[in-house]
Amino acid sequence: MPATSAFEPAQPYRGDREDPPILIVPGLYNSGPDHWQSHWERELPGAERVDQQDWERPLLGDWMISLAEAVRQRPGAILVAHSLGCALVAHFAQVTGGRGVGGAMLVAPADVNREGPAGRLLVGFSPIPRQRLPFPSLVVASRDDPYVELDRAEAFARGWGSDFVDLGRAGHINVDSGHGAWMKGRSLLRGLVQKVEAAERL
Repeated sequence: MPATSAFEPAQPYRGDREDPPILIVPGLYNSGPDHWQSHWERELPGAERVDQQDWERPLLGDWMISLAEAVRQRPGAILVAHSLGCALVAHFAQVTGGRGVGGAMLVAPADVNREGPAGRLLVGFSPIPRQRLPFPSLVVASRDDPYVELDRAEAFARGWGSDFVDLGRAGHINVDSGHGAWMKGRSLLRGLVQKVEAAERL
């Protein structure tokens, strides 16, 4: 696990934009060019992907270091996580107290305790921390996600203190389930950004 000093934020990065920077946090195997995360990375001002050295054999410590460096470079960022990326954000918040993070949109949070080959790859991320996140957050889940039951995703949201959106039958909210640019998700992100900005004014 990286030393605490690795998580100290740099000076705030805002550039010429009023909106906070966006950090895209993919899950296992990364997000391909047609995935909504990739669309958002290309289209949203200030969006940047958190890259990992090994997308196919995830190690929590390594992934945490990559996220820590990205947050250090982009303090106040909104984390936009998908699948295993949601578990990574929860672990990051537990270790760092959420320093440097403005908020998080957590989409289709994968259950790292599931059976099967993919489940065995994720064992290092288990158990997912369930404590309240120290920043505004939103969980978006589906009723027929093959990687997490809806009630399990709702339980994550309750533990994290997150707002919760049930998308209905939307699969894993990825390319395979028909979510390309996912404009509804962009609207949900905008709502979260507004909530973060309102909290900062208090």
